[in-house]
This record gives sequence, C-alpha cells and structure tokens, in this order.
Amino acid sequence: MSEKILFVDDEPNVLAGYERQLRKRFAVHTAPGGEQALGMLAADGPFAVIVSDMRMPGMNGVQFLSEVRVRQPESVRMLLTGNADVESAIDAVNRGGLFRFLSKPCDAMTLARSLTDALTQYRLVTAERELLDRTLKGSVQVLGEVLALVNPAAFGRALRVQKLALEIAAVLNTPIGWEVEVAAILAQLGYVAVPERVLTLADRGKDLTSDEQLQLNAAPTIAVELIGRIPRLERVIQVIAHIGTRYDIATVNGKFDSLPLGSRLLRVSRDFDILLTRGIPKAQVVEHLRMDAGRYDPALLDALDQLVRNATRPQSRVLPVAALEVGMVLDEDLFSTSGTFLLRHGNAITLPLKYRLEQFANAGHIPPTLRVSVPIDLTELIQ
Repeated sequence: MSEKILFVDDEPNVLAGYERQLRKRFAVHTAPGGEQALGMLAADGPFAVIVSDMRMPGMNGVQFLSEVRVRQPESVRMLLTGNADVESAIDAVNRGGLFRFLSKPCDAMTLARSLTDALTQYRLVTAERELLDRTLKGSVQVLGEVLALVNPAAFGRALRVQKLALEIAAVLNTPIGWEVEVAAILAQLGYVAVPERVLTLADRGKDLTSDEQLQLNAAPTIAVELIGRIPRLERVIQVIAHIGTRYDIATVNGKFDSLPLGSRLLRVSRDFDILLTRGIPKAQVVEHLRMDAGRYDPALLDALDQLVRNATRPQSRVLPVAALEVGMVLDEDLFSTSGTFLLRHGNAITLPLKYRLEQFANAGHIPPTLRVSVPIDLTELIQ
C-alpha cells in the first residue's frame, strides 16, 4: 500500500468512517479542509488519489481540486457531494479535471471500486510519464554523444557553458530547471551544419567573412528546428530561441517575462567562454562584458565576477592519452603532429572524445601525452 489516498472533508466523523472502512485495503490519509490538505501535499505528497467533499468552509471542493490540479497534476481527483446538481458537476469536471464524481452517501463497495479504478489510472499516468522521461533523456544523451563525435570543439564548449551557467545560478541561490542543462548541449547542434573551417576560425577568435558569420549566426535557428521535432522540449526550445535576445531590449519592450532565466544564463556563459577563447585574460573578461551592459542581466554579471575573483588555479598533470579519464580537462591547446589545430584548452574529456584521442594517438596523429587538470569544476572552466 505504498500509493497514498487523501480524503478531505470538514466532518471528523466522515473522515473517521473512511479510515475505518478502507484502511485494510488502502493507505488512507485525511485532512479536515482544503488549506490543511494543500499543506499535506507539500509535506507528505505525492498522493495517488485525492477525494474531496464538495461543501467545506473557506475552500470548497472544486476550488481545492482546481488547486491540486496545478500543484500535483498527476494525482487522480475525485469529488464526493450530497448536492449533485448538474451545474456543480460540470464546474467540478471542468475546473478540477475530475476522474470521477460521486454522490453522498456513497456505499463502501462503490467507493472501494472507484478508488481501485483511480489507482489503476494513476499507475497508467505515472508509467507513461516515466517512459516518456526515459525516452526524452535517452534522446538528448544520444544527440549529445553524436555532437561529441562530429564536433568535439562544439561539445566541449557546451559542457563549459553548461557548467558555468549552473555555477552562476548557484551563486545567486536560484534554482533552475533541467531545461537549462539540456539547452546548453542541444544549442550546439546547429553547429553541425557549419563548415569545420568556419568553426575552427571562430573557436580561435579569428576574423570571419560576412558569409562565414552568417553561417555561424544561423546555427541556433538550425538547432531550434532540429529539436522542435522532439516532443516535450518546448521549454528547451524557448531557452535556445532567446539566447540571442538582449537584456535591455526585453526590458524596454516590457517583455522581460519572455526572456527566460536560462537564456540569460547561457548567453553570459557562452560569451564569457568565447572571450576566453580569443585570448582575453580571465580577470578582464567580465569588464569586457560590462562594456555592452545592456546585452546581459547585471545580476548575472555580478555573480560571474564573484566566481572569477574567487577562482584558484588548479594543478595540472601530464598524462599518457590512454590514462585520460572522463571529466579531466585539457590544460593546453591540442595540435596534431603536423601542426593542425584540433581542440582548445578547457575542453572536457568525454567518453567519445577519449576514444577518439586514443585512436589518434595510436595512429601517431597527436602527441602520446597531454597536459590536463582534474577534476572538472569552475576553476578549470575559467583558466
């Protein structure tokens, strides 16, 4: 009886009757009113099934179940009432998203059967959600691994930007959703369509022609179009689509709510990383970003400045390529044995990249040892 059922009624005798009749078959919990029940949702939830009386002082059953629908949408909601008129039934179904509407008095057999049906519905809903979540996470993981193989530089930047965005949010003590971590990776997918030569020039901070810059600027749009085909990534798409939106324009136009925090975090983190790539010392990067203050959220710049000031230089080690571990970070730019630039310092070692480096080393295309730092944290990201 791990799946809990919550009964809400302002009559103590009614609640006691539910416990007495149903406790041997169901995990029954009770609350004497809507406000108390909402508190239980936060403290003791989730509840698989929530059964509420209609007429209660303060917050009636429809109002309560409507709030439950917002706070705990997967709970199966049922309403019991002794005043089963058509209008209240329609209101309850429309606002509360009811699974079942029962009239009082309700005999024990009917109530038990309804609870069993409600639990079955809850299991179906949660099983589908779990399947979708696992499918979604698996899809994102595969896309990230493909990016790591096709374009290690873009994937390395994605990891650095992702990590820095999370660290800035932590300084502000601001929780952010999973969509920011996913957006940091998937925003780089569009760069698969950009010629490798253009990506290499951009990664090294070289000047681009107008056509090359247009190819680079189109990458986020391409990423949005690609991931738009994956269900349940609407919030990720919103974050990626607004990475290029200036902070001051969103504020002046009164559309600040349309500029997600994730977009602001990824923009400042990305531009910080780009300036480092161009050789600007880390102690000067934040000041460069402040030169165009309207582009960024000032609170995020302050948090970034705090991180930079508190960062300490990590120790580095020279290791054979075969000894590299996932999570280590390149401490110097990587060139092939023929002098071709391959990866810049700061790229994290991922499993696909590790395999690729081992293949290159075995073939003699890169040096047999590399200088790396470990573990990967913010201090490595801003060296």
